[in-house]
Amino acid sequence: MLYPIGIQSFADIRTRGFVYVDKTALVYQMALRGKFYFLSRPRRFGKSLLVSTMEAYFLGKKELFKGLAIEKLETDWVQYPVLHIDFNTGKYDKEVDLDDFLNDLLAQWEQVYGSRPTEVNAELRFKGVIRRAYEQTGKQVVVLVDEYDKPLLNSIDNKPLHDAYRNTLKAFFSVLKSLDACIRFCFITGVSKFSHVSIFSDLNNPDDITMDPRYVDICGISEQELHDYFDESIRELADANGMTFEEACEKLRQQYDGYHFWQDSVGIYNPFSLLNTFAKKVFSDYWFATGTPTFLVKLLQQDDYELSELKETYVSASTLSSVDEDYDDPIPVLFQSGYLTIKGRDPYMGIRLGFPNGEVERGFFDFLLPYYTSHRKSSVDGYLYKMTVAISQGRPGELLQVIQTMLAGRSYMVAGADKEKDFQNTLYLIFIMLGYNVQVEQATSQGRIDVTIQTKDYIYIIELKLDKSAEEALQQIKDNHYALPFQTDARKLYLIGVNFSSETRTVEKWVIEEVGEK
Repeated sequence: MLYPIGIQSFADIRTRGFVYVDKTALVYQMALRGKFYFLSRPRRFGKSLLVSTMEAYFLGKKELFKGLAIEKLETDWVQYPVLHIDFNTGKYDKEVDLDDFLNDLLAQWEQVYGSRPTEVNAELRFKGVIRRAYEQTGKQVVVLVDEYDKPLLNSIDNKPLHDAYRNTLKAFFSVLKSLDACIRFCFITGVSKFSHVSIFSDLNNPDDITMDPRYVDICGISEQELHDYFDESIRELADANGMTFEEACEKLRQQYDGYHFWQDSVGIYNPFSLLNTFAKKVFSDYWFATGTPTFLVKLLQQDDYELSELKETYVSASTLSSVDEDYDDPIPVLFQSGYLTIKGRDPYMGIRLGFPNGEVERGFFDFLLPYYTSHRKSSVDGYLYKMTVAISQGRPGELLQVIQTMLAGRSYMVAGADKEKDFQNTLYLIFIMLGYNVQVEQATSQGRIDVTIQTKDYIYIIELKLDKSAEEALQQIKDNHYALPFQTDARKLYLIGVNFSSETRTVEKWVIEEVGEK
């Protein structure tokens, strides 16, 4: 089987024999039911292929759809003029980049549909192209916009540039409303759904299908599609890894499934990771290796967000659909970017969010750790190895010595105000990456334990203080009876008081007390 890894052209996939998971029935429904649509999905999730599929459909290329669902649904196969805007191609690190991109695109269209000397800016030229395309062909125009927010996400750390891009895009797309009669269909995709409200505010309320239960599987691969198209691939994967078919299916679910774009909807597999796994016959973190925007890290640090809550946090539905043009709240952004997904709903607490799968959870924490420790990834890995040995062999003093060395001299966090939370987050990341059962702020009848680590042979209860004393931290463990839940446990228990210094930005002192016999 040929897997279309990195191939986003529907025509290439269909003519060269690559496997194609049929989404054309949904494309037909959209074309039949409405005119203006918006869809947000994580990167590498099939948005560009969906846009390419729509382009082929509206160009009337019936031959490419032979054997697909839409072949039986569509009877007319009308050829429309299609204007395809793919923002993926630009770098967008200076203001002229967006202007150059739009100018090049408009020049290509004007070679086909002509131009006028009075069209002196991008929005007037765009308006002229749409009107002339409609007049010359006698058919309404189809506008397909892929990754509209690429310039905005690339400039998130540069407010003047970000605002300039927003103003340019708003003016450019404002012409769509005034030319409603000339437009047959408009489809806009992106990673973030927040900026689209201001940029496309002049449109007549585009149908946002991001969290529409009818379209949860319009991108990605459902469980049913996995088995309809890839059972033989799963068998080959299982054989290559010495697994049964069932074991391979379970591993795929743990690694790549779990995206939910509506409460109680079917889980969706990440297509990029799935296809790479089948092609290479190796389980790995393929999606995460394609890169994570650093502005997400800065959002978490600026907000002093407690990282342990990423495993499970509750929000209202309005939070996920609210507009925050300054990207101040990290949770909606993490949801839209694919790092968090809907895990369920509580009638009192709201929508429960968490990591969709093992690839994302492991990859995200691994990505964050160098930013919280100010070390390169290779250095971090070396420290983690030493800490793994210390924890597994019951040597907490050695563990803390390594942490002290690792954090010594690190730079101050980006605008983070809560230094104690910063240190706690750093420790949490360290222990998560060590692969142990770690709990932060674990509630007891007497209070909350800062950090609890459990291994096969040992339990570590850690209380953290900032600019106080390690002895005070240890006494808090005793006074609040934090060890009580483990009093019948046969494992050796360590009570550890730790003091951090805001001046040196690392562990200043620790006190350890052993409880029980191994």
